[in-house]
Amino acid sequence: MSKIEEATDHIRQAEKALKTTLLKWRPDFEVAADEYSNAATCFRVAKSYKECKECWVKAGDCYKQTRSWFHAAKCIEQALLINKEMGDLSNVSQLAHSACSLFQQHGSPESGVTTLDKAAKMLESTQPEQALELFKRAADIVMGEDSPRHAAEYMSKAARLLVKLQRYDEAADAIRREIGMHQQIKHWQSIGRLTVALVLVQLARDDQVAAEKAFKEWGNYCEAPEVQTLEMLLQAYDNEDADSARAALNSPFIKHMDVEYAKLARGLSLPQQQYSVPPAGVRANAAESYVSPNASKAMGQSTVEAEVNHATANQPLEKKAEPGVSAPPVQKANEEEDEYEEKTFR
Repeated sequence: MSKIEEATDHIRQAEKALKTTLLKWRPDFEVAADEYSNAATCFRVAKSYKECKECWVKAGDCYKQTRSWFHAAKCIEQALLINKEMGDLSNVSQLAHSACSLFQQHGSPESGVTTLDKAAKMLESTQPEQALELFKRAADIVMGEDSPRHAAEYMSKAARLLVKLQRYDEAADAIRREIGMHQQIKHWQSIGRLTVALVLVQLARDDQVAAEKAFKEWGNYCEAPEVQTLEMLLQAYDNEDADSARAALNSPFIKHMDVEYAKLARGLSLPQQQYSVPPAGVRANAAESYVSPNASKAMGQSTVEAEVNHATANQPLEKKAEPGVSAPPVQKANEEEDEYEEKTFR
């Protein structure tokens, strides 16, 4: 008997157990659940994944009727894993939430968180928004179980996904929550790295004031290279110095951060001066000034006029004789004046 035939026989037994008769008033959900589980195993061996998934879901429904929450959750989790084998991730998130709720009802929240983590890793690359919700729920469940260390891990994954989705406001809130979780376990080194991440996210939001506030609030947890990098970066944005900002963002510390934060640093818009004043002096490689073609003629004419005016100013003033009139000799006029005076006094 092949595995397909064996699985079909188990399905017939399960359907028979679910039927009611005059002497059998209630379906036998326990027997049906076991038969569906056996049929799912046979289908998986035969690589009939679609039928395998359907049998796991039916087995889970039967276990729910018997209030066997743990077994029902395990069946739903198996159906989730079969989806991965099929390459169909359409309802992975729904199955993960359902299995987690069943694990919580049984009193095994850790198993539910593990299922959420598995599903989120499947969806992280193709459906990041659904993976984000799974990570957030995992962090909330673990935090409720008073395990901030594990909660910080899931919140870190959620924050990185928010940065990837460019939802920077939510990313900043997630990083602050993660910092608070690390404070509870006194993991100061992680707080220093998260401070750098928070400053980068605030700069991505174009909120320089919030970035400086984050550094003042959490900067005392940073190590010397982190402090030096952040001071250089914030000073560059304050002075609108694009070169210094680029040098700070290219520091080895930022390049070796998590992938999402390193990509965020490479994509940040550099500061630009709003009011730029050109430097004094001649600019290098500047074009020559425009000179009119008539400038040389005008300049030569003005030069000649200037020389004539200068020569005229330096010569003594002389009285010009009128044309046709000769000037009387000065000596003869004096002699006539003397003769007139002698006759008068005689």
